[in-house]
Amino acid sequence: MKMPMLNRKRRGEVAEAAFLHKAASLGFSVAKPWGESDRYDFIVETGGRFLRVQVKSAYSPGEFGGYTFHNHGNTPADVYTSDDIDFLVAYIVPEDVWYVLPIHVFAHTSAAKIFPSSRRRMSRYEKYREAWSLMTDPPK
Repeated sequence: MKMPMLNRKRRGEVAEAAFLHKAASLGFSVAKPWGESDRYDFIVETGGRFLRVQVKSAYSPGEFGGYTFHNHGNTPADVYTSDDIDFLVAYIVPEDVWYVLPIHVFAHTSAAKIFPSSRRRMSRYEKYREAWSLMTDPPK
């Protein structure tokens, strides 16, 4: 069966559903705020802490096989900060891989380019691949 082309909004909804499944299967308590007015998509409770999570997804690679994730909503100038979210979780759909990025990673940039198939395992964001433990460890 041929899969239908999904518009941008629907792709985001599918990624959020995937996040809910992934996080819940890892034992996190997950809540979805009512409406779409907040800067975060989910609240994750772990060890008595409540974390605000923004979920981003990418469906096709760009130049050199990299996937770009932006640190903002609809307006590029309105970047997320630690006042808005605690984590940006990036889901690379074709690779079925997750990157759990603390917001401080974006302190000096508005986007991340992630290369999950790179042979260079020391790429900048590789240490955040499937780094769900960052949510369970208290901040340092």
